[in-house]
Amino acid sequence: MSLVAMPGAGKSTAGRHLANALGMPFVDADVEIERRIGMSIRAFFEREGEAAFRDIEQAVLADLAHRGALVLATGGGSVLREANRQVLRDHTTVVYLRASPEELFRRLRHDTQRPLLQVADPLRKLRDLFQTRDPLYRETAHFIIETGRPSVPTLVNMILMQLELAGVVSAFRPAKAATPGALQRTSPR
Repeated sequence: MSLVAMPGAGKSTAGRHLANALGMPFVDADVEIERRIGMSIRAFFEREGEAAFRDIEQAVLADLAHRGALVLATGGGSVLREANRQVLRDHTTVVYLRASPEELFRRLRHDTQRPLLQVADPLRKLRDLFQTRDPLYRETAHFIIETGRPSVPTLVNMILMQLELAGVVSAFRPAKAATPGALQRTSPR
């Protein structure tokens, strides 16, 4: 299973909780890329440029998509390459966490770690990115979840309900004795 979305839509946070609920490992593609290149994505971007980064991202996504049962949080620009869209769609169940540029700006306005947003007008940049990427996320996705402003547990429940309705996963319900926001797998009712 993979999550695609704009930067700041909650792929990593929701992905960790979703993996816990499904009893699967969680992998953040950006963390895996940083592990492989031995530096931050931001530093690599500055030193090598976006094209070199996208080459590495493509190789990492192809590897991760073929690993089987895991929850994968992809980078926001992963859908820019046709090869990435294809491998994600063909080898994972893709969920698009769709959030408006304005909502993303509210979440990211103080973030200094995202290279593409280090510009004079980040909201305009988010709007431009959204206009370019939204059709690509839609093309890639098997499911689209309009995120709005739910809590993480609510967002994860929205994803699980959609997957359950489609027959992709078994029935789930919130854990009663677990830590706040955690979900556990239960037998179907």
